[in-house]
Amino acid sequence: MRLLVVSNRLPVTVVEREGKLRFQASAGGLVSGLSAYLDSLRESPFTQQEYIWVGWPGIAVPEGDRGWLRSSLLERSRAYPVFLSEEEMEKFYLGFCNRTIWPLFHYFPSYAVYEEELWNHYKRVNEKFCEAVVEILGPEDVVWVHDYHLMLLPKLLRERAPGVPIGFFLHIPFPSFELFRLLPSRWRGEILEGLLGADLIGFHTHEYTYDFLRCVLRFLGYTHTMGRIAVGGRLVQAGTFPMGIHFQRFFEAGERPEVQMERGKLKERLGGLKVILSVDRLDYSKGVLNRLQGYERFLERNPRWHGKVVLLMVVVPSRVGVEHYRRTKRQIDELVGKINGRFGTIGWAPIMYQYTYLPFHSLAALYTASDIALVTPLRDGMNLIAKEYVASRRDGGGVLILSETAGAAHELREAILINPTHVEEIATAIGEALEMPEEEQIRRIQVMQERLKRYDVVRWASDFLHSLLTFHREQARFQARSLDPQEKAQVVRAYHGAQRRVLFLDYDGTLVPYTGDPSQARPPGELLALLQELSRDPRNQVVLTSGRDRETLDRWFGTLDVALVAEHGVWIKERGEGWRLLSPVTNDWKPHLLSLLHSYAEYVPGAFVEEKEYALAWHYRLADPEVASMRAKELIDTLLRATTHVDVQVLHGNKVVEVRPIGVDKGRAALYFLHKTPSDFILAMGDDRADEDLFASLPQEAFTIRVGLAPSQAKFSLRDPSEAQNLLAHLTALSPGHLPL
Repeated sequence: MRLLVVSNRLPVTVVEREGKLRFQASAGGLVSGLSAYLDSLRESPFTQQEYIWVGWPGIAVPEGDRGWLRSSLLERSRAYPVFLSEEEMEKFYLGFCNRTIWPLFHYFPSYAVYEEELWNHYKRVNEKFCEAVVEILGPEDVVWVHDYHLMLLPKLLRERAPGVPIGFFLHIPFPSFELFRLLPSRWRGEILEGLLGADLIGFHTHEYTYDFLRCVLRFLGYTHTMGRIAVGGRLVQAGTFPMGIHFQRFFEAGERPEVQMERGKLKERLGGLKVILSVDRLDYSKGVLNRLQGYERFLERNPRWHGKVVLLMVVVPSRVGVEHYRRTKRQIDELVGKINGRFGTIGWAPIMYQYTYLPFHSLAALYTASDIALVTPLRDGMNLIAKEYVASRRDGGGVLILSETAGAAHELREAILINPTHVEEIATAIGEALEMPEEEQIRRIQVMQERLKRYDVVRWASDFLHSLLTFHREQARFQARSLDPQEKAQVVRAYHGAQRRVLFLDYDGTLVPYTGDPSQARPPGELLALLQELSRDPRNQVVLTSGRDRETLDRWFGTLDVALVAEHGVWIKERGEGWRLLSPVTNDWKPHLLSLLHSYAEYVPGAFVEEKEYALAWHYRLADPEVASMRAKELIDTLLRATTHVDVQVLHGNKVVEVRPIGVDKGRAALYFLHKTPSDFILAMGDDRADEDLFASLPQEAFTIRVGLAPSQAKFSLRDPSEAQNLLAHLTALSPGHLPL
């Protein structure tokens, strides 16, 4: 097995110096984290897994240099470049990614722009990444796509390589439904469908997973069961995998000579000051301005700490080409100057500020020399700085002040958690951290370190890939039940070799797609002709088994020579005869429940009640999917309590809750027909919970087919009603002399 890691940037960046292309290591949490995992694969004596990293090399490469660069990157770094023009990167990366997706997904909707040209470049670049992956993709490969730059890629790859395991991980927050809906409807639909091309979609926190599932439900109408979504004949799993760090690297960093040397210089320069550390990439989502205001409030309240504490603030340059970042930089500079001017003295500056990149040994020296880490993003997918600081504290001391809106807050509960928008809370937390006893510091740090050590970045990546492969195998076993061409040929042979055939066919969702209004689901002429053709063969008995009332079935199918089953088995009508009850039932319970169903329909706009002779149905296909789904569960609980001593059963079907008499189901109706007419070929097709009774009642040799992807007792499955009609048409079109091999 070979792993293809796909991300916006490669782990090495190509730069041009003195007219020549050269290589340097890329920065960033994603690169360092995944590199640690890939290094573990290379160094392990137990695994010899191959991998290739696909991404942009960091520069627009002239056509003539691309062949050399591609081979060099593959040989040196197991990297495969995706070549993009300067305009494409401008409109894709600085454009749609960082002017639309980044602000919106980080809860800054007023910063987001919605320009069609930027969206088109986003789509085009995702297509280029797809082409690059397909160029090197092998049949045994596993693809792991990363982050918001490539949310369309999973579907593009699925269309080109249907059987390849594809995982996707989002390293930033997934926004709430209310924010995601701000995207134009076409864009948000394509983004969700793009993500659903993966087998496994990973997020840092349960909150982000829930928000994604909610958007899928609200915008696409796909429900989920424990994070599993049925999409176009496939299952997709959404799950939570909080990203870890290379724990040992940071835990042992303080012992490195270069780190000790730099920490010593720092301590000497700072004297006996208590050090509060703030390290962040330049970004408005990091809450740096709020952090400075909180520190300013602390100094206002606590003059006794003047001259005894310093905020050591490092801002790392980022996305200088985006206006909101330039504005944030100006605001930070001004506020730092204001605070230093207001509180500083000749011998003491309350803030030491650097705008610079930091190599690892400098960062480690800052972590180990600081008494407090102030990490207060307004919104962050995870925030690895908080984890790195905790891991670096080998002496056990130090206090972490952490924003409750950072993904890391779900794991680092022993930190002082604050609301990053409230300067009073930040000021109070700084005071609490400075006064915290050393024993309490050590206790908290050690608890968090044990957690980070157990679930480091290697464990994170291993868990994700193990879950991906396990789920892919499970899905393959599930999809193995799909009626493939060989099995279809087997059905056709058995059909033509039989003398007495019975075909049990559900209607809604099986022979025709569902409609918002059930009364509008009249059978098209092509379907009526197909059923007539089947029923014309004297060896066939066609039985339409439906939950609909008998008047509707008579109106739609009364002219055909078919048997009918209404209300899931309450009524039956044999060919050439009238309707009759299959077994004695009563409907005296209906008035007691009818008002209850109507009241729930009033709660949910779009829901309505269908009253049948011996059943009641609460339909919610036209209602808001999220609200209706919750109300449906509540209604079922209420009905179950209300019918404890009543001989009825409550059935949750496809966007319908139905109440019907006990002892009545499609299985009993099928057994009635089979008892009257022994058959040597039985075919049953259905799509709903009510059809499971039918499948369970039939003999082992019957061909049972579930239409739609869902757990079922049926032997086989078909994707949708069009495939069901195609199979029936195949039966009528072929003669015994033209059977497929």
